[in-house]
Amino acid sequence: MIALNNVFFSRQDGTLKRTIINDLSLNIMAAEQIALLGDSGSGKTTLLNLLAGLLSPEAGEITVNEQKISAFNARELALYRRKIGIIFQHYQLLSPLNVKDNMCFQARLNGLSPSDDEIQKMATKLGLEGKLSAMPEQLSGGEQQRVGIGRALLNKPKLLLADEPTGNLDAARSQDIVALLKTLCQEQQIILIMVTHSQRLADQFGYQLFLKDGQING
Repeated sequence: MIALNNVFFSRQDGTLKRTIINDLSLNIMAAEQIALLGDSGSGKTTLLNLLAGLLSPEAGEITVNEQKISAFNARELALYRRKIGIIFQHYQLLSPLNVKDNMCFQARLNGLSPSDDEIQKMATKLGLEGKLSAMPEQLSGGEQQRVGIGRALLNKPKLLLADEPTGNLDAARSQDIVALLKTLCQEQQIILIMVTHSQRLADQFGYQLFLKDGQING
């Protein structure tokens, strides 16, 4: 379960202080799947980064699976981030590692050892069969994004945060990837929160949240 209580976050914009997240309170139950929508600048990515421990609130509390991450120090946040799944817009692949090792990297940091069968099945589901030995620079942008998705899922997290995970994929592949994310998260009882600008993709989710001016709207 995730609980946000009266969370504030702001940025300095020149001489002005701009509030990004404004007294936001929210509860998300275990295994829930949520599409997070809103205009540019509404605070979607900031909220995801707060949940990921990449940013800290200036006020309020954030609790994830009974851990008050808003009170964590830098070391505790680093350990917390290892155990959740994060799918970035910009891949964040390690260039010296091939696809297989990139997909396994986070799981291995956590002491997990995905089997060759698990890795192959994940690669096939993501349309990466035959690419496990390839290096990141040999892949298209969409393929690199799918490697990032595999890396997050092989880590077997209880929370998966996805920031526009299909931004570099065509419409058909986007639908397939979102359906796959939802299925795998349901199977593993993972909370899935996905930021998207696409109402079409959001409509695959039963639960949609709209951010406006740093608050949940509707």
